[in-house]
Amino acid sequence: MAEDQVNPVEAFDMHIAHIGINAADAAEAERTAALIEALFGLERHDTPISVFNETLIEVMKGCGRGEKGHIGLAVNDVPAAEAYFRSRGLTINEDSRALNPDGSTKLVYFNEDIAGFAVHLSCS
Repeated sequence: MAEDQVNPVEAFDMHIAHIGINAADAAEAERTAALIEALFGLERHDTPISVFNETLIEVMKGCGRGEKGHIGLAVNDVPAAEAYFRSRGLTINEDSRALNPDGSTKLVYFNEDIAGFAVHLSCS
C-alpha cells in the first residue's frame, strides 16, 4: 500500500461484526442456525427477522438484503468511514440508514453488493 493511502482497517478499527446468511423462510433459518450451533458451538437466539448465532452469524428469515446475504462491518466512526468509501466509488443507501437515539448512525448499507453480498457499516 502506498504511503499516501489510508488503510480503512487501521483508520476505522474496522472488523467484521457479523455475516448474514439469507434463508428462504423462518424454518430454514432455524435449521441453518441449529446446524451452525451444533458445528461451532455458537448458541442461537431468535429475533423477529433473524436467528443469531451469538453475534457472529445472522441467519435471515427470508427477508435479507443481498442475493446471498450480507456482511456487517463495524467501524469506530461511521461518518468518516462513509466519506472514505464514497471517495472509493461506493454509494450509501439512505433508505437503509438506522439511527441511534442520539441521532447518530447505527447502521447503513451501501447500494453496491459485492459477490452477491450486501455490505453495511455499523458503529462498534
